[in-house]
Amino acid sequence: MSRPQSLSRAQARRIALAAQGFLDPPHEPPTMRTLARTVERTGVLQVDSVNVLARAHLMPLYSRMGAYDPALLARAASGRRQRRLVEYWAHVQAFMPVELWPAMAHRRQHYREGGGKWLQAPPDEQVQRVLTEVAVRGPSTARDLDDGLPRSKEHWGWNWSDARRSLDWLYMVGDLAIVGRNAQFEIVYDIPERVLPDAVLAAPELTVEEQHLTLVRRAARSHGVATVGCLADYYRMLVAPTAAAVETMVESGELEPVTIEGWARPAYLHRDARRPRAVAARALLSPFDPVVWRRERAEQLFDFHYRIEIYTPPDKRVHGYYVLPFLLRDELVARVDLKADRPTGRLLVKGAYAEDGAPADTAAHLAAELRRMAGWLGLGEVVVEGRGDLAGELAGELAGDPAAEERSAGPAR
Repeated sequence: MSRPQSLSRAQARRIALAAQGFLDPPHEPPTMRTLARTVERTGVLQVDSVNVLARAHLMPLYSRMGAYDPALLARAASGRRQRRLVEYWAHVQAFMPVELWPAMAHRRQHYREGGGKWLQAPPDEQVQRVLTEVAVRGPSTARDLDDGLPRSKEHWGWNWSDARRSLDWLYMVGDLAIVGRNAQFEIVYDIPERVLPDAVLAAPELTVEEQHLTLVRRAARSHGVATVGCLADYYRMLVAPTAAAVETMVESGELEPVTIEGWARPAYLHRDARRPRAVAARALLSPFDPVVWRRERAEQLFDFHYRIEIYTPPDKRVHGYYVLPFLLRDELVARVDLKADRPTGRLLVKGAYAEDGAPADTAAHLAAELRRMAGWLGLGEVVVEGRGDLAGELAGELAGDPAAEERSAGPAR
């Protein structure tokens, strides 16, 4: 048996970024075709309620597509016949392509059988009452169904009513699906027959092994090169069924075993993965971006130690509340703590930090990217506060002529 080919860390990094869409040529302006191409790369868009900058599911699209109209995503995740995306517990709460619905049947059955310690089935009578109510009245939020009684404050401070618990359980087991979210970002539920396209509902039933294989195939394309642990994490699968699917894909030639410089565990290269000599990316990445959401992988690929500090007490934070890594070419070269101050129309850079070995043009490129992001968010000014070793140089770049700054920084994606 021949020895697995060896990849340098830089090669693996570029393969991973290409798989995530950072090599795709930009469309001006981005269209639904651009969005479909991007979601094909990412395979999932994590949803999170934090809105200090922009909602988590909006950011990975921006990082890859540039300044796009969020109405594109709203269209892709609405309607029934034309729906492209639906929310489910994919990575965690996330938008996923509707065609993955059949591949999540094992997960829905797992929750129905009592799996998931955090998900407790409400009383049957209550569940049936809520399901019947939604079936009759149509798209509904928990607030729509709440009986008005005081709610208990538990589970990290969220308010959970009986209606909300029942709706969440029905959604997790597949008796309800998510239509969308209202202006308050509340989930709107309905029966699957009024949410999902007919072709998805009528899709042939997959065995559990076929479901696992479908998800691992998706994860492998989105990663380009990955360990079994990376692949399992992408759709939050167990390691054993992931390893079995990987073995099947190795036997079929879809995956090739490889070793990667500095990685202790074996990795697997997708046969269709692009292997670019360079990646000319420039992007701010959400804390929930697939490139960095598995912190161990971010350290292995980029030598970038990253922890989200939203739940850390303010006096114990190292870099800030909502910190975005800055991708320049094929390296994570800086991080910035950002806040959209919508009442004043300003993008606040509350902290800016360069990574060890950051190139000399980091501040210029970051300034150009911050201006572009501010424009996308409808904010008229970028204001740099004093924290961080990059703050002074960044403020100087932003104080200059934007056109000259953009020319010196080079083309943006």
